[in-house]
Amino acid sequence: MCRRPHGSEDTRGSILVIALWVALGLVSIAVYFGHAMVLEYRGFANSAGGIQAQHAVEGARRYLTFILDELETPGEVPDVAEYESEDVAVDKARFWVVGREEDVLLLDSGEPAYGLVDEGSKLNLNTATLEMLEALPYMTAELAAGIVDWRDTDTEITSNGAESETYLVLDPPYNAKDSGFETPEELRLVYGADLELLYGEDTNRNGALDANEDDGDESYPPDDANGELRHGLLEYLTVFSREPNTQEDGSPRVSIRQDDGEMEASQGQFQETSAQGSQEEQQDSASVQTLEDLLAETFGETRAEEITASLDAETDNVESVLEFYLLSGMTREEFDEVEDAVTVSDDDFLRGLVNVNTATRDVLACLPGIGEDYADEIVAYRTDGEAEDLTSVAWVTEVLDDESAVQAGPYITTKSYVFSADIVALGEHGRGFRRDLMIFDSSGDATAVVYRRDLSRFGWPLGDTTYAELTESEDGGDFEL
Repeated sequence: MCRRPHGSEDTRGSILVIALWVALGLVSIAVYFGHAMVLEYRGFANSAGGIQAQHAVEGARRYLTFILDELETPGEVPDVAEYESEDVAVDKARFWVVGREEDVLLLDSGEPAYGLVDEGSKLNLNTATLEMLEALPYMTAELAAGIVDWRDTDTEITSNGAESETYLVLDPPYNAKDSGFETPEELRLVYGADLELLYGEDTNRNGALDANEDDGDESYPPDDANGELRHGLLEYLTVFSREPNTQEDGSPRVSIRQDDGEMEASQGQFQETSAQGSQEEQQDSASVQTLEDLLAETFGETRAEEITASLDAETDNVESVLEFYLLSGMTREEFDEVEDAVTVSDDDFLRGLVNVNTATRDVLACLPGIGEDYADEIVAYRTDGEAEDLTSVAWVTEVLDDESAVQAGPYITTKSYVFSADIVALGEHGRGFRRDLMIFDSSGDATAVVYRRDLSRFGWPLGDTTYAELTESEDGGDFEL
């Protein structure tokens, strides 16, 4: 009978235990490296999604530049129905252009509107008067005066305002700028401004009432939970609005207040410097040297003499083309023919005019001659009117009395050349969130982005519905962009 060697069973058991530990170690290493590879893959996918999203932002920039360059009529506001602004595919990425709903506060939907935002629908921080600033919702007298002191070039303190002596005692100290605002966000430096005044309840700056902006003290920001979005001051303010002081074809306008000698000099300068248009077109433009010439060429000698007689010598003190219209006795149809050809300014650009066709009720209420008395009527009239009836500022005389129209005239227009685009982009599978604010200026020879800022830190702006759609698609494994 053969005996097994002493301890052989213990040896085999030990080998088994060691083999199991080795196997466990190998499995652990495999799991570790597998997990590391998963993390590496996810990191790469997120990085790739970010690159895709950034390319989508650039695609949106080029697309919107094309839209503005191809407008049939310079100065018109693009119809959001005529271009893509929501969930637009760029290869495997997508972009959205967060906009604003005209004259509507999105109370409880939590969903933003989409499209370009007209900067001409806002008050310009560099041109609005103290009284206009004070009329803004939630504006304080101290902040309005501080804005005036910040932008003016003197060191005199406006009543309730602040100059360098106020800023130098702050921590850290700094001087009052005493120069124009370069961006609306510069308001944060002005004494009396705080985040609640500037952003209101709309802390993600999407123009819609999100859930966290309507829950009282449950989450940031502080809000009154009343189902209505309280906008901050930045919603109403810009520094970019301007329009060229030329006709649609680029030729100079005829000054209502310019004498013959000045007009001839300006026409000669235009002919020497203009590189656009045919020689025949330039000769036709040069032939219109005075207001009388323009009226005669447009309406004929007899009608021109009637209009000139109505004007008498009052054009020397005319402050706006709308006042010129009221003095001239022209019909609205006649004025529509010449509005683009006349001006009361010698500047190359008209800055800070408010577009009465797009401005919100709150902005309109800040304008002289309109105010609280007429703001709602202006909005109602343009909402019910036909687009072709709103092409010139003459339509506001259907709402305003003559005295109010004269007061409003220097501050209003029906053209817009500068637009903001809040571009949000996602890469494949909803990765790589990007959000850029761009200001498009089409007042020059070609549309250009004159300002750009990363808004990603303000958070998700596309509302709960879009978020849920993306999440459900990704969970289901079939979310494809």
